[in-house]
Amino acid sequence: MEHGNQHSKPGVAQQGRPVRELSDHELEQQGKNAHDTRNWVFLNGTAEQFATHTTRMLELEQEYLRRHPKRTWQGSGGAPDQASDVDVLKQALRGIVTQLEALLEQEPTVGEAAGPEPADPADALLARIAAQPGGRMHRLEVHQAAREVGLERSALARLYTADPPLLVTEQQDRLITDAGQHRLEPSGVEAETER
Repeated sequence: MEHGNQHSKPGVAQQGRPVRELSDHELEQQGKNAHDTRNWVFLNGTAEQFATHTTRMLELEQEYLRRHPKRTWQGSGGAPDQASDVDVLKQALRGIVTQLEALLEQEPTVGEAAGPEPADPADALLARIAAQPGGRMHRLEVHQAAREVGLERSALARLYTADPPLLVTEQQDRLITDAGQHRLEPSGVEAETER
């Protein structure tokens, strides 16, 4: 079982005990958890969380291969029987560097290229959603945009619970409402500020 707060950010791998100290059952459970949470960390985690997750996942995989070389294609297909701790860390570092370089090379999104954003993070997020076709954005993109403009989760939640709501859900998408559109108009922003 991993050490650390079990109620920390979802999908974030805790460093835990050294993999060689884990029982076979713990190794399999942590390996499964690392793979189950990979997508969440990739889409929602910080660069530090992603690097930590990648390192831990590779450590777990290498230890599994060391203990059970014949259970995977890597073990039976000519992969080394044992990798040193240094080799595991080098491999993890290469993967992290490749992923960070890819992030640096990305083009700005439509919302980023549209010009200066409003000073209020909520307005900046609403403006990004409004700029999308139909005022609609996938929920994961909304969470990423909220992080980019500095909007905390609780403030994002208030956009859905405002009276009237500024955002609504429709399956996997989030839509800006008429009230949200009105808030972005110069008179709407002034009215919100006066409240």
